[in-house]
Amino acid sequence: MGTLRVKLVRSPIDFPRDQKATLRALKLTKMNRERELPDNPSIRGMIRKVEHLVQIVEVKE
Repeated sequence: MGTLRVKLVRSPIDFPRDQKATLRALKLTKMNRERELPDNPSIRGMIRKVEHLVQIVEVKE
């Protein structure tokens, strides 16, 4: 499995508390912050929950 680069592109203000908690779990706490995360089912599920707030890029290794 590869790596995913995830960037927070929209503010979580006025979104449900569980979506904000998911962003905190992904360590996306500020706008335009990027994280490289392992590509596994757990991370994919968290990204799917907040896909309207983030931008995803698959990193080829």
